[in-house]
Amino acid sequence: MVVLLKILQIVFSIIVVSLSAYGLITKNYQLNFLTIFFLGLVMLVWGIREFQQERKVYGWLLIVLFLFSVYVSIQSLVLL
Repeated sequence: MVVLLKILQIVFSIIVVSLSAYGLITKNYQLNFLTIFFLGLVMLVWGIREFQQERKVYGWLLIVLFLFSVYVSIQSLVLL
């Protein structure tokens, strides 16, 4: 389970960096909602890993940040 979470975190991080680089290079910021969504998924995976390490306060903080980023991502998509 730990290896799967590590792989997911790396994959989501690569997606975030790629989307951010694309936006900066092309000056096209229409995909920012995807960047925020995948950044939220990175925080979710990070929060789950914190729960596994018995750091519950930090885990809850990351889960709340995940929920907020998903909300912002959906709002950005709706407003497009």
